[in-house]
Amino acid sequence: MTTLFSPFRLRDVTFRNRIFVSPMCMYSAEEGVPNDWHLVHLGSRAVGGAALVMAEATGVSPVGRISPGDTGIWNDAQATAFARITAFIASRGAVPGIQLAHAGRKASTHVPWEGGKPLAANEGAWTTLGPSAIPFDDGFPPPREMTAADLDAVVGAFVAATERAVRANFQVVEVHAAHGYLLHEFLSPLSNRRTDGFGGPLENRMRFPLRVAGAVREAFPAGRPVFVRISATDWTDGGWDLAQSIVFSRCLKELGVDLVDCSSGGNVANAKIPVAPGYQVPFAEAIRREAGIATAAVGMITEPRQAEELLGAGRADAIFMARAFLRDPYWPQRAARELGADVTWPIQYGRAKP
Repeated sequence: MTTLFSPFRLRDVTFRNRIFVSPMCMYSAEEGVPNDWHLVHLGSRAVGGAALVMAEATGVSPVGRISPGDTGIWNDAQATAFARITAFIASRGAVPGIQLAHAGRKASTHVPWEGGKPLAANEGAWTTLGPSAIPFDDGFPPPREMTAADLDAVVGAFVAATERAVRANFQVVEVHAAHGYLLHEFLSPLSNRRTDGFGGPLENRMRFPLRVAGAVREAFPAGRPVFVRISATDWTDGGWDLAQSIVFSRCLKELGVDLVDCSSGGNVANAKIPVAPGYQVPFAEAIRREAGIATAAVGMITEPRQAEELLGAGRADAIFMARAFLRDPYWPQRAARELGADVTWPIQYGRAKP
């Protein structure tokens, strides 16, 4: 048995291997409701052999969406639509997960293939929220600095979203605290210039993201894992970095978070990121070692032997893959063949198994 295809257990949930589908925005929902596109997109990765199929960054409130095309889970109609997707994913032996998100100052934009720029008032733009009134980039409006009431409301939205995720039969929830969205904005001193108890020193900047993560953990069943995705660095001097990420991850562990999903960047528009195969793996390795919490590596992990070697060396506990799964929904079956692992294929596809 290869490490990549060995089972992995967190709380009461067993993943059939260490191959996880990253949350990838499809920008194809209407009023936040997932549809047949999401069923086929996510379902095909479950058929393909992934252990965890994570639904995209899903808005906990209408103003928390990146774009009008984002999925949401702020009402029961959305949760009901997700339930048929989770049922199919589970029927194929995969674990259904969902990433709960608030886009903060990066909300209210066009979908990427329409340019991804901020919406204009006559295009349905809404007021964005952030820790401080600092715009993400040129051409972005400054967000409204959040009040104490706003903070309470966002925590409540995450809790309500978690409760709906339970009703939709998701077995894993991931809190999105990466890529320059709201919780990452609080963590980074580049986007958080508050002078109250939520800004300034690291302890204060972590306070709101930890409050959200703790509230989600408390609202989710004790037997099901909670993940947090972080950006381990802003890739910019004076910003969020690995040392702070390790401290944050230790605090997450104390709250009962089960795994840190280690990405990077997204909070600085023009950061120079040294993208290369496995470039973010050292973050997962360091956090796993220094914080004593399970981690997942993500980013330019595309080849089976690459994945096997990093997991076998104990650099992470699992891998999240995104673009590789867009190119090949059946990547796990190809990986099994290359690594000599014997995996179960859908009986409908049995005639094609080597």
